[in-house]
Amino acid sequence: MDHPAGGVLAGVGPRLRALRRARGTTLAALATETSLTASTLSRLENGKLRPTLEQLLPLARAHGVPLDDLVAAPPTGDPRIHLRPVRRAGLVVVPLTRRAGGVQAYKVIYPPAGRASTMSLWTHEGYEWFYVLNGHVRFVLGEQEFRLGVGEAAEFDTRIPHWIGSADGRPAELLTLFGAQGERAHLTPSRH
Repeated sequence: MDHPAGGVLAGVGPRLRALRRARGTTLAALATETSLTASTLSRLENGKLRPTLEQLLPLARAHGVPLDDLVAAPPTGDPRIHLRPVRRAGLVVVPLTRRAGGVQAYKVIYPPAGRASTMSLWTHEGYEWFYVLNGHVRFVLGEQEFRLGVGEAAEFDTRIPHWIGSADGRPAELLTLFGAQGERAHLTPSRH
């Protein structure tokens, strides 16, 4: 095994054996759980068979560990998220997460009151949650109006007409969570 991956794969067998023994599971029971044969499992554990992804995935699931733990994968590089602010409708929106689909986290900076575009209520599909990091927020939801300060949070159905902005002469900074619908509504160039 002169290939760089060879060294990584050579250590898989002992890790598989240790995980199985720690669970107190037999080869036969693990074979039933993973749809691999007991013979294949034995050869994997003894290093006589080089593991494939199709074999490692069910084993990782069965043992309840990430695939990286089975292969003792080396670090894949820089784990930092490089934030790239987006400016939309007077707001600065900073993505804090970068995974495909699901709920995403953003830091949203609202300009001081009076510097933002005119207040117009708008709607879109989904739900939104925000937490005030700095400043004060004026939050209009349907017929209600709220003023939130540092440490306060709100969650709402975005199909209800709403508007969020700074409540005074200072910028307001929020931590915001929204799904794909909210992402499209907040980050596409044209808003309602």
